[in-house]
Amino acid sequence: MELIVITLEKILEDEALAINRLFSEGLETLHLRKPHSSLEDLRLLLMDIDVAHHQRIVLHDHFRLAEEFNLKGVHLNRRNPTPPAKRGLSMSKSCHTWSELEDSEAYNYVFLSPIFNSISKAGYARAFTEEELIKARNNGTIHRKVYALGGISLKEIKQAATFGFGGVAVLGSLWQRYEEDKNEDTLLQQFNELKRECNKYNVL
Repeated sequence: MELIVITLEKILEDEALAINRLFSEGLETLHLRKPHSSLEDLRLLLMDIDVAHHQRIVLHDHFRLAEEFNLKGVHLNRRNPTPPAKRGLSMSKSCHTWSELEDSEAYNYVFLSPIFNSISKAGYARAFTEEELIKARNNGTIHRKVYALGGISLKEIKQAATFGFGGVAVLGSLWQRYEEDKNEDTLLQQFNELKRECNKYNVL
């Protein structure tokens, strides 16, 4: 299974250093999601991330920066539903209902959420029953291009693989503790545990 990391909403002190270390540890794709940050704030953050890693970054906002920094791609959402004109970008989107998955094959991948009770958003409960998820796997609605988001920690990865997801996106399980203690070594340890667990489940 592919492991995608999504950033916290606010820009953290020395966040670029932590992001650089995650990439050095083997992170394949980072979703830079800073909905309240200005264009200039996001530009400054990208400037502090090693240019060698820019092709692994997907933007949720300020899509013009994707071309400026030669980034991997953009992620469409309710704030930004229209893709930029630039060709060759990875394209993904957020889905919260079964109907939104109908064109999922047209994207590099899509997020379906929330699959489990959110770690980072209090009171944000899972939206689908286990029976619904199994049915969606069996009828092909969930496939290798659909990634699970929402409440993903180490113990949920196996279950997400059982439901047929091609990957998982993590947020709170990775960043919540780091936001409090700024301990990069603990952050990397948590990332490597998540990565090892994902590597157990290869989706063909």
